[in-house]
Amino acid sequence: MAPIDSSETHGGTQIGTPGDPAGAATRTDRLRRKASRTVVPVAVAGVAAATIGLVPALADSGDPDLPKITARELVAKIAASDTQRLSGTVKIATDLGIPSLAGLAGSLGQGAGASSGAAPEDRLTELASGTHTLKVAADGPDKQRLTILQGSSEYSLIHNGDQVWAYDSGSDEVFHAETGAAGHTDSRSGGAAEGTPQQFADEALKAVGDTTSVTVDGTVRVAGRDAYQLLIKPKQSGSTVGSVRIAVDADNGVPLRFTLSPSSGGKAAVNVGFTKVDFGKPAASAFDFTPPKGAKVTEAGDAADQESAGQGGGPLADLLPGGLGGLEGTGGAGSAGSTGNLETKTLGEGWTTILRAEVPGGEGLSSAKGSSSLLDAFGDKASGKFGSGTVFSTRLVNALVTDQGKVYVGAVTRDALVRAANADR
Repeated sequence: MAPIDSSETHGGTQIGTPGDPAGAATRTDRLRRKASRTVVPVAVAGVAAATIGLVPALADSGDPDLPKITARELVAKIAASDTQRLSGTVKIATDLGIPSLAGLAGSLGQGAGASSGAAPEDRLTELASGTHTLKVAADGPDKQRLTILQGSSEYSLIHNGDQVWAYDSGSDEVFHAETGAAGHTDSRSGGAAEGTPQQFADEALKAVGDTTSVTVDGTVRVAGRDAYQLLIKPKQSGSTVGSVRIAVDADNGVPLRFTLSPSSGGKAAVNVGFTKVDFGKPAASAFDFTPPKGAKVTEAGDAADQESAGQGGGPLADLLPGGLGGLEGTGGAGSAGSTGNLETKTLGEGWTTILRAEVPGGEGLSSAKGSSSLLDAFGDKASGKFGSGTVFSTRLVNALVTDQGKVYVGAVTRDALVRAANADR
C-alpha cells in the first residue's frame, strides 16, 4: 500500500501531508462466494459491474458538519469497523450500454446442463445489468440474507450456519447446499451480504498503491446517516476509471455508498448504495427458510462442483488494480500461468494492468468459419505492430482479440490495449 494523501479535508479544503495508511486487506469466505457471490464476468464477451448514477435517490439533502478527518484516518476507520449486524435496502443499477442479462445466465446454464433455475451462480449474474432493488440482512459471520425484488416476485438467498438456500418465487424453485461447516467471513464487515457497498469498497481499497491518489472529499448524508466521502483516483493515464467515491458512515465506518465514475465522463459507472439501513439485530426469522409445499427443490452437486462454481473474485475483481489476477494462474505484473486451454499473463501495473490470454497454437477467433462477420458486428477493427484484430468495448472494460489468438483485456482505453499488444510481440 502506498501513499495515501492524509490531508485533512472538510467540504473540499485540504490541509496536511502524505502518509501511509493502515492495511485494509480482507479475508474472503469461500463458501459465501461460491454460493452467493455477485458474478460479474470480464472476458471477451464479459460484463463489468456498472450502474446508473443514483445520487439524488440515495443521498439526503444537506451536507453534515463533521469533525475533520484525514484520508489515512478514514481508511483506517473502514478497516477497523467491527459492525456485525445490519439490515436495509440497497439500490444497484448497471449500465454499460449492453443488453440486459436478465434470464441470459439462467438460459445458458440450463443449456449446459444446470439443474436449477434458482442456482445463485446463474441468477445473481443478472445484477450485472439493469436496475435492481435488494433487501439485505446480516447477523454475524454465519447469517446473511439477500433478496432481489422483481416486481411481483422475488429471489432470495439465505445463508444460516452450514445451510445455504436460494428461492425463486416466480418459478417456485429452490436450490439447497450444505457447507459441512459454518462459513467464515470478513471480520470487519461482520458478514455483510453480497451486493452491499461494503463488498465494493473492499475491492476498491485493494487498489490503493503508488498509482493511486486517496483524499477525503467532504461530507454527505446517505440513508439518513452522516458520512464522509473517500475519493480514490488513478494517477495513471490510460485507465477507463476516472474516480471512486465511498461514503463512509461517520459513526461506525461502514461504507454506505460506492460510486465509480468512468474517465470518459457522463453517468456514474458504478453506484451501489443504501436507501435505508439499520444497524440493530435483525429478527432471527429473517434467516429461517422452509421450502414452500410443492416447490421444486434441487440439491447442490458434489463438493468439487461447488468449489469450481465458486472460483473468482467479487464484482470488481477484474476491474480494479490487484483484481486482474482474479483468473487462475495470474498474478502481478509480468506473471504468467494458464487457465484451461489459455496461457495467461498480466502486463503493466496499477490501474492500467492488462490481462493477456493466448490460445495455444496461435489460432485466432477470426479463423473460425463464419466468425469474421460476427466479430465485425460487435467490435471495431484494430491494427498495429502486433498485426490485426478486433476491439470489443464497454464503458469500463475493453478487450482486444488479435487474429493470432491473443486476447488483451482490462479497464483501459483502446489505445492502451493496442500499445500493450505492440510491446508484447
